[in-house]
Amino acid sequence: MRFLRGGGIVGFIIRRVLLGLVVLLLVSVIVFVSTQLLGDPARAILGRDATPDRLAALHKQLHLDSSKVGQYFHWLGGLLHGDLGTSLASSQPVTSVLGARLANSAVLVVLAAVVSVPISIAIGSYAALRRERIFDTVSSNLMLLLAALPEFVVAVLLVILLSTNVIHWLPATSPVPPGTHAWNYPSELIMPVGTLVIAVAPYVSRIMRASMIEVLESDYVEMARLKGLPERTVLIRHALPNAIGPVFQVIAINLAYLAGGVVVIESVFNYPGIGLALVDAVNNHDIPVVQALAMLIAAVYVVLNLLADVATILVTPRLRTRL
Repeated sequence: MRFLRGGGIVGFIIRRVLLGLVVLLLVSVIVFVSTQLLGDPARAILGRDATPDRLAALHKQLHLDSSKVGQYFHWLGGLLHGDLGTSLASSQPVTSVLGARLANSAVLVVLAAVVSVPISIAIGSYAALRRERIFDTVSSNLMLLLAALPEFVVAVLLVILLSTNVIHWLPATSPVPPGTHAWNYPSELIMPVGTLVIAVAPYVSRIMRASMIEVLESDYVEMARLKGLPERTVLIRHALPNAIGPVFQVIAINLAYLAGGVVVIESVFNYPGIGLALVDAVNNHDIPVVQALAMLIAAVYVVLNLLADVATILVTPRLRTRL
């Protein structure tokens, strides 16, 4: 316990990992209770005309004949052993049902992150350097406007602008054929990736601008300038590392949002990822798939926040010294 209280960066990481496990345990309880509200999966599979005998047999097969507490621990034990259960709709393992869809969604999230993070950091930093000038005013107002637009509105606007008879540059939907990889269809990826970039970039750029302005006005940056260091050295070695630390938290939150936000984007563009899988699972009362996706998204949130905390410490000299 003394090691967990101290331990520098290693102790901090261990504490954050333990806290993340506790959060996932609480999320698992909420997910299990929430999915019970979807109704009886056996009834959904067999239909309204199912006889009591058939319902009882299916309940036993699906381990639904035990108490709710017993069902929860049976499901939790499967999660801990890597068994996500069997899809009620397809009678296949959940891992097989979601495998290709997870890869498709991961392509969207990774591409959106690779594009949005550097662009938003560059826009926010340059706006801070050009504070209250034309670029700062225009970019700040534009980012504020984009941040106010829901992602489905952005998706519809992109479709109207780029996929109509007036300007038909890109396909309006992104149906990747089954059994193929999403990255083999770059034109189908542009619209959903662009929507996710527009949904994330405004928040990161605005936080980066505010953080950079605060750092540029700090005493240690002013001291570095008084020592005669070149402005480029001051910005790269003193300002940027301290300014980007708080931004990592916003980046992590927005990247985690992408993991859940793809549900809406994939529905709009008919993209075969976890978003459409979640919608179909809810409609079909496919509880194991819903539970697996909910826990997956929660795990992404926890992992990304942990990585953001560690990255913040590594790039911020003051925090490293404090630990």
